[in-house]
Amino acid sequence: QVQLEEFGGGLVQAGGSLRLSCAVSGLTFNSVTMAWFRQAPGKEREFVAAVTGGGNIRYRDSVRGRFTISRDNAKNTVYLQMNSLNVEDTAVYYCAADRQPVFAQTTLGSYDYWGQGTQVTVSS
Repeated sequence: QVQLEEFGGGLVQAGGSLRLSCAVSGLTFNSVTMAWFRQAPGKEREFVAAVTGGGNIRYRDSVRGRFTISRDNAKNTVYLQMNSLNVEDTAVYYCAADRQPVFAQTTLGSYDYWGQGTQVTVSS
């Protein structure tokens, strides 16, 4: 059984930092691409960042330079370090797994497994 479980959400002031983690079980972790998506109230879920099995990385433009995605294949875990947070980053953040290790896809339909989400709230 495949499971993705996110940790690390919370409330932070604008300009602050948070680190999200997503623990994965039931998959050959180094053979999947991992991503973070987010969904703000009243908005569609959107791509944030992805890292392939080979370490290729993509970011959405609005987070590039502030967020860093990384993975630890020994721990079956993917991370999202978020710095310089602003109120527009407030959302539920989801990790997702794509059963191919090559392409850092940005569309929801490309991902096969999802976590339950963790709330990130940035106050002004």
